[in-house]
Amino acid sequence: MDYIDPHIHMVSRTTDDYATLARMGCVAMSEPAFWAGYDRGSVDGFRDYFRQLTETEPARAAQYGIQHFTWLCINAKEAENVQLSRDVIAMIPEFLDKPNVLGIGEIGLNKNTKNEATIFLEHLDLAAEHGQSILIHTPHLEDKYQGTRMILDMLCDDKRLQRDRILVDHVEEHTIGEVLDRGFWGGMTLYPVTKCTPERAVDMIEQTGGERLLVNSAGDWGPSKPTAVPDLIFEMRRRGLSESLVRKVVYDNPLEFFSKSKQFNFTPRR
Repeated sequence: MDYIDPHIHMVSRTTDDYATLARMGCVAMSEPAFWAGYDRGSVDGFRDYFRQLTETEPARAAQYGIQHFTWLCINAKEAENVQLSRDVIAMIPEFLDKPNVLGIGEIGLNKNTKNEATIFLEHLDLAAEHGQSILIHTPHLEDKYQGTRMILDMLCDDKRLQRDRILVDHVEEHTIGEVLDRGFWGGMTLYPVTKCTPERAVDMIEQTGGERLLVNSAGDWGPSKPTAVPDLIFEMRRRGLSESLVRKVVYDNPLEFFSKSKQFNFTPRR
C-alpha cells in the first residue's frame, strides 16, 4: 500500500533509509524543521539548514521515487534564545516560496516556559501574515497535558488562524480528544520507547474513527523507527480493520491536510 509519512526527520537518516522506505511503499513525506542535536549559534546556521531541507533532501528523496516536503521554524528547544529566534523568524520568508515548503513548523512548547510561548506566538504571526499552514510540536509526557492545553488556548485566541490548516502532533490518549474537539488535525508519532506504539495508535483510531488523524514515524536523532507507519498498517490489518480505513489514515488524510498548502504539488503514483 502506498503511504505518506507526514513527520519524519530525514536529515538524521542515511540514504539507505530512503531506499527502505521506498520499498515499504512510502511515496511522499514531510520533514518539519527541528533540533539538530545541539543548540545552533547563529542565523546563518539555520539558513544553511533550511537550504538542506529545501534543496538537498528533496534531491535525495527523488532518487528513490519519494516526494519530499518540508516546514520551517526555529524549534521550541532553542526558543530560550529569544534574539536568535527572532532573527531566524525574520529570515524564514526567504524560503517560503521554495517549491517543497508547506508551512511553519514544527513549532510549539518544550518545557512550557514564557520564552517558548513568546516565540510560539511570533511564529503564529509569521504564519498568519503569509497565509501558511502550521505543524505543532506538543511537549514530552511530563509536560504534555499542560503544554497541549496552553498551545490550544493560544491557537484558539488567534482569530486569524484556520483550525483545519493546523496539525497538532504527538497526541496521546489524554490529549487527542481536546485536539479533535477544538477542530484541529491530530498527529500520532509512533516511537519504539516513548510517545505512542502502533498498538496504542490503532486503539485511538478505532475510538475516533480516524477522522482528521495522521500517523508518523518522526525518525529523528533518538530511538526511533523510520518504518513505523508500515508497522501501524500491519497492526490495523491484524485487527481486521477495513482497507479503506487503513488507506484513509496513512494516505488520504495526509493528502487532504497537505492540500491546504498552496505548494503541495503531489503527483500520485500511476
